[in-house]
Amino acid sequence: MARKLLEKAGAKIGDLVRIVKSDGSVYEGILMPRYMAFSKPIIVIKLSNGYNIGVRVDDKTVVEVLKTREQILREAAAGAPAVIPLIEEKPPSGPKPRVVIVGTGGTIASRIEYETGAVKPAFSAKELLEAVPEIGFIAEIESEVLFNILSENMRPEMWEKIVDSVAKYIQEGFDGVVVAHGTDTMAYTAAALAFAFQGLPVPIVLVGAQRSSDRPSSDAAFNLHAAVLTAAKAPFAEVVVVMHGEPSDSYALAHRGVRVRKMHTSRRDAFQSINSLPLAKIWPAQNRIEVLLKPLRKRREQELVVKNGFERKVALVKYYPGMDSEIIDFLVDRGYRGIVLEGTGLGHVGEWLIPSIRRAVEEGVVVVMTSQCLFGRVNMNVYTTGRKLLAAGVVPGEDMLPETAFVKLAWALKQFDDINEVKKIMRTNLVGEIAARHTLDVYPRWNHG
Repeated sequence: MARKLLEKAGAKIGDLVRIVKSDGSVYEGILMPRYMAFSKPIIVIKLSNGYNIGVRVDDKTVVEVLKTREQILREAAAGAPAVIPLIEEKPPSGPKPRVVIVGTGGTIASRIEYETGAVKPAFSAKELLEAVPEIGFIAEIESEVLFNILSENMRPEMWEKIVDSVAKYIQEGFDGVVVAHGTDTMAYTAAALAFAFQGLPVPIVLVGAQRSSDRPSSDAAFNLHAAVLTAAKAPFAEVVVVMHGEPSDSYALAHRGVRVRKMHTSRRDAFQSINSLPLAKIWPAQNRIEVLLKPLRKRREQELVVKNGFERKVALVKYYPGMDSEIIDFLVDRGYRGIVLEGTGLGHVGEWLIPSIRRAVEEGVVVVMTSQCLFGRVNMNVYTTGRKLLAAGVVPGEDMLPETAFVKLAWALKQFDDINEVKKIMRTNLVGEIAARHTLDVYPRWNHG
């Protein structure tokens, strides 16, 4: 039915069409491709707000072409506002990049069922192409559901499973890997993958959604489109988080996996690079990627090197006024091998904690200092407390995010038996987690107030 109506109207993918249903309701939008058979009487269009909907049709439905794809592109080139159709009217000839999407759960791992309006998990390649048909123009898509959990339930042993799964696909020759993940702990997982893949020939892209696909403001399709484009065509081979770059559906940002933090509970552009610019800017509708920073690794420049494994006995402790030293003592007594302190300012805690910290270091615990300020770096040589902490054996965390330092310490303790080697590694820039200097343009781009 849908095919016959479209053929009768002479409508092609990318055309602006009007659909008038038998009940009098009218829908207008860009005609989108459908990768599943046209057995169901549904036409998928992209509305002027950028979202896709499925319109159920019958033999009394009228389809009309308002503008051809070519007309829309000409008007857009002349500066007229428009929803830009896909760059390619049909998938390009010849082989496309191969991208695998590994599902771990989260809001993005669902789609709206056009027939019923319900939201359900969607992670077969067929379902993904049906929900976000744009990605089929970019790459040959395969998929795997590794697990389906809420991101607050992510654990280091799951990082290790993700690493193993991603490594398998890279060894099989995939041109990029997308890891779909809940947003709340995505930055931790991104850092874990960044440290585990010490040699990387293709991009690994983590992506999530702030709002589920049953909500009018859902960011799931846009983010997935941007992530697949990055995995398939980005010139760099790094671990990145790709999410909305601003509230509207204009561009996404690729944040280096060891430099990113979720900075807002609900905004679509919640993720921000800390102490760094984003690695790249992605315009999905234009099939374009702009690299903003010099990549540490270029695509196909390195062989795959995996150093998997994360120590479980590592703690991240936020200092607060009046914090009791028994918290440090408890961790030492329970056999913890590493502690990352999130101190104040340049890297300080109450002086009464120093004896317990010194004891921890003497018993072989690696203690790393980071700052609650996030922006800037620790400097423990400025004030007396900082110098006392250095004398007690605390390792400065430079400008690392506390979360990144936590993941790096867990990784380093699993890779090296020598504590001195671990301390050295914690002060060594491995994958962009430590910068030599900062510029003013790395500070917050919008105010959450």
